[in-house]
Parts: sequence; structure tokens; C-alpha cells
Amino acid sequence: MLQLATVLKSKDFSITVAHAHFNSLDYSVFPDFTFLCVPDGLSEEEVQNPDLKAIMLRLNVNRESSLREYLTRSTNHMGPGDKICCIIYDAVVYFLEAVAHVLKIPSIALHTSSAAPTIVHPILLQALVPLHQLLRFKDLPLSNFGSLDYFLELVVLTSNTRSSLAIIFNTIHCLEESPLAQLYQQYQVPIFPIGPPHKLAPTSALYEMAWDLANSREHFSWVIRPGSIPGSKWIESMNEEFEDCVKDRGCIVKWAPQKKVLVHEAEPCFGEQKVNAMYLTHEWRVGLELEGEIERGTVERAVRKLMKEKEGEEMRQRVLDLKHKCDVSIGDGGSSCHYLSKPIELLRSF
Repeated sequence: MLQLATVLKSKDFSITVAHAHFNSLDYSVFPDFTFLCVPDGLSEEEVQNPDLKAIMLRLNVNRESSLREYLTRSTNHMGPGDKICCIIYDAVVYFLEAVAHVLKIPSIALHTSSAAPTIVHPILLQALVPLHQLLRFKDLPLSNFGSLDYFLELVVLTSNTRSSLAIIFNTIHCLEESPLAQLYQQYQVPIFPIGPPHKLAPTSALYEMAWDLANSREHFSWVIRPGSIPGSKWIESMNEEFEDCVKDRGCIVKWAPQKKVLVHEAEPCFGEQKVNAMYLTHEWRVGLELEGEIERGTVERAVRKLMKEKEGEEMRQRVLDLKHKCDVSIGDGGSSCHYLSKPIELLRSF
């Protein structure tokens, strides 16, 4: 969302970013933006709830009235030539579509994920997986914990785009031509693939993964967000033996600039989840699937296969081929530039 906002700012649009209190931002990083911290009405206990879907449903309910009041007040105090030309909202913050509709402000939905997981949502509601889909049951984006009812309710609310004038996806057309075509048939509004602009495992599985990375003898970087490991503030549960073993080869940090890390030539691949993982492993064949529970040796064998064996060499070549296609897509005259120009034209027409 902030990357898209940066692009729009470069095109002379004025940007206001609304965010929840518990997900505060460093305003100094974006000095040209106006930030609005919307009260989320969540207690500390609710914020720590591992069921993200329940939190998202609660946030949508809690923030609707306060943001509607802010937008109404802002609109009433604007001068003759000023107006809010559009609300671009994260698709999981679905209440904004209704607010925009009531206030007669155009809206555009932004899916920060790729297109493939989104086409699965209607399938989940039908409880059927069409035979033409590549998906297996284990590929479906169902959470391993939390309420299934909450999840299906969130699927309904985020999939029911009624009044938004367009949908933006963080993907590249050449990678997801078929899913994007299906989404256009489903929503019947312009689809703009403009890209590119988790739940962690329990501590025991994390521990085994850590030692597999150590035993692989390969260099690695690993971002572990503070508070994301149950019962631990960060990585203090890792013993000194592990730290000594990886100190010259591994870099474990609390935060990293993701885009810079992923484009670095030292990064051979990175993992997604469920539907994305299926596309990575079976459609594009640029990823390795770790079957079953993560045990000692699982990640080590996968890393060695990727870095040392012929299958890994072929996989890295396919990655280079995909990289070339993506470079063409995001270069001058490429599909991403083309689709990025479309929402800009749409915004200027309001």
C-alpha cells in the first residue's frame, strides 16, 4: 500500500494514509504523506489473539464509524476546488467500500497478495474444488488454527466487491494471466496487475528449522518479528551453541527492508504459503515443497538440493527465465507500467 502511495505521490496526488493504532508507522520515512491514526478499539488481549481473522473482523467493525466521521468532516471543510478523489483500500479493510459508497467517493480495492489465492475464495464457499484447478486440498488457504466460521465470513466480506470501480493486484500479468482473466470474469470491473510496487510455526518447529539452516552450511538471512514466537520476546530461546554455529554465515534480524533483501543476488529463492506455494512448486517450478511437519533434516536436505544438486540448478535457471520475463514486464513499455498508468488515468478522471 505504501509503495503504491509513493508512486501516486510522484504523480502529484496528495496522499493521506489511514492506519490502525496497533499497527503504527514511522511517519518520518514518508514525510510527504498525511497520516491518520484511526482508533481500533482493541484491548491488549485482543491484539495478542493468534486468530488474525477474528482481529480483522473486529477492526472492520470498530473503525467504520470513526473513519466515516473523519471523511465527512474533511469533505465539509474542503474548499471549492478541493475534494477526495478516491479511496484506495486494502481488500481486507472491506468496510471502507461501504463508507466510500455512502459518501459518494469513488473507491478502488487493493489486494496486496497475488491473484491466485483470490480465485480460490469462491471455491471455499462452494466447498468444491473444480477438476481443472491445479489445487490440492492442502493448497487451500485454510488456517491451521482459529475459527473456520470467522475465516469464511471474512472471505465473503472481502470477496463481495459491490461498488468499487477497479481492483489492483500486487502481481505481474505474465505470471498470472489465467487467474487474472478468471477474476475479471468474476468481478466485471477493470483489473490492474501493477506488481511488484504467515503464521510462524510453533517454537519447537522453529527450533528445528533453525538447526537445519545451521547444518546446511549455507549462508542465510532470517527475519523473525519480535513477539511472533509464542512465549518468547524474540530469539532468546536459541542457545549459545546455535549462535556460535551460525555467526559467520547467518544473519538473524528483527526487521529488514524486504524489497532490498529479495532482489539481492545472494537470495536464491523465497517461500510463500499454500496457493502461492503450489504455483511456485508445480506451475512455475521455482520452489521446493517441504512435506509434512518440519523436522530435523527437512530444511537441510531442501537447501542442499537447491544449492548443490542438478534439480536445484535447473530450478535456478527457471528462476532466471522468470526474472527476465518480470524485468520486461516492469520495464518501460512493459505490462506493469501499462497497467499502472490505468489507475492513474482513472484517478485523474474523478
